[in-house]
Amino acid sequence: MDFIPTFPVSWVTQNIALAALSLTLFYVVSHATYNLFVSPLSSIPGPWYAAISNLWITTHVLRLQQCKINHRLLDRYGPVVRVGPNKIIFKDLTSQRSIYSVHKFDKSTFYKGFLTNENDHAMTTLDHAGHAVRRKGYAPHYIPTSIALFQPEAHDYTLEIISALEHIGGKRSLDCLALFRHYMVDIIIASSHGYRQGALRKWILGVEDPLATAIADFPKRGIIRSVVPSWVWDLICLIPNNRWRQMCDSDKIMGEFVGARVYEMRAQLNAGNLGESEKSPMLRRLLQHKYSPEKAMPDHDIISEMMGHMIAGSDTTSNSLSYFFWELSRRQDIMMKLQAELDQAMPDPRAIPDVAVLQDLSYLNAFVKEGLRLYSAAPSPLERVVPSWTSKNGAINEAFDLMGYALPPGTIVATQGWSMHRDTSVFTSPNTFLPERWLETPENAEHLLKMTQYLMPFGTGTRVCGGQNLAQMMLRIAVAAVARNFDVVAPAETNERSMEIKDSFVIFPASMECKLTFVPRAHNQ
Repeated sequence: MDFIPTFPVSWVTQNIALAALSLTLFYVVSHATYNLFVSPLSSIPGPWYAAISNLWITTHVLRLQQCKINHRLLDRYGPVVRVGPNKIIFKDLTSQRSIYSVHKFDKSTFYKGFLTNENDHAMTTLDHAGHAVRRKGYAPHYIPTSIALFQPEAHDYTLEIISALEHIGGKRSLDCLALFRHYMVDIIIASSHGYRQGALRKWILGVEDPLATAIADFPKRGIIRSVVPSWVWDLICLIPNNRWRQMCDSDKIMGEFVGARVYEMRAQLNAGNLGESEKSPMLRRLLQHKYSPEKAMPDHDIISEMMGHMIAGSDTTSNSLSYFFWELSRRQDIMMKLQAELDQAMPDPRAIPDVAVLQDLSYLNAFVKEGLRLYSAAPSPLERVVPSWTSKNGAINEAFDLMGYALPPGTIVATQGWSMHRDTSVFTSPNTFLPERWLETPENAEHLLKMTQYLMPFGTGTRVCGGQNLAQMMLRIAVAAVARNFDVVAPAETNERSMEIKDSFVIFPASMECKLTFVPRAHNQ
């Protein structure tokens, strides 16, 4: 009989484990070697550890400091930096125009973390053709003449804030993040849904509005979903903590609200209860919108789109407003100049002028521009993907030239407003709040144009924020009405440390609040 050797099970197991470990180590080393020395992106400046893995930049995303880290890298390495194995951040106006406006690169899958109702909306639609179809439905709602029709609602909610602040009389501070979030929730819902939510009044009375809370939670939910695998997200949502589960359910809470509004308005339209009107909320426009002559926009797309606009319009503007008023609290010189202009334009402090009048106030406009430069709500990287395309002569272009570097198809490229707004070659003392830099003089016309070209608080190119006209109107109305009636004072707890900017695509203070005191001006009492 032949001798058949046998081996202990433990010996076999150990050798299999050793082989698996060796293969894993070989893969990791070879992958890192390729990314560092062989990849078409290996010549682009940047830290070596960023080129090896996305883990490094992901940790900074989760630590809510992606914008600052990218900005430091741009300062250190120059206007184009590799921040991941396949990701490039750049700061260059010509390249920005080429990517976002001329070639119109599609978005990266990062945006899928912000799906609403588990469905696409304009922001998460990656390709331009799909986005254009969506945009046709809501774009008419946001033209200046249409938005101006909703000024009565905007004035009503603004005066509600004024009355509440007068009642408090400067005796205690308020969290502006919450105040202006509920304010913007009411305005967005009134203009988009034709519905009075009453979120601001509930908050003033000390009653939580679940919808406003869900809107505030959604960006944080989105940033987590965008950087972890779906199975990890599913596990996260099983954590037995009520507040955590509320954040995980923010999409569901908003979906139920919007779904109810969709079905209510559709029933009214079918019953013929809504006549023709120049003033039409966005929901009505979408209910009547058709993707093609034969295909109406389906309800699940309408719900997702309405949710997307509700999120994009509420937390963003409210966060910027909070930082605007914080700046007023620590800059008496700016507050006095702004109030002097508003005193002339608003003899009656409770009579809010038409937005056309506010747009002609030079210092107010300079204040808003400077606020948007330093505190634009979404200054984060706007990721796009380098495509492969065929040139006019039929040749296939295998790479895109970005500032002298050949980027292969599939490379993720991005610029961020945070860095464009802090470019020292364009903005002197870029970290200082200086509205005067935007005041027009005969000598600075050319420089004003250059600063305007670098200003991108609502994004840039063909995918620029559709609701920017509404945001611009509300920023002017809120600043004008509040600054005209109140002096703003920051308590000791609201300081540089508490207001340090964190970013989860949108910005917010490190302390998650912005407490300020609004003291009625003496001549208003």
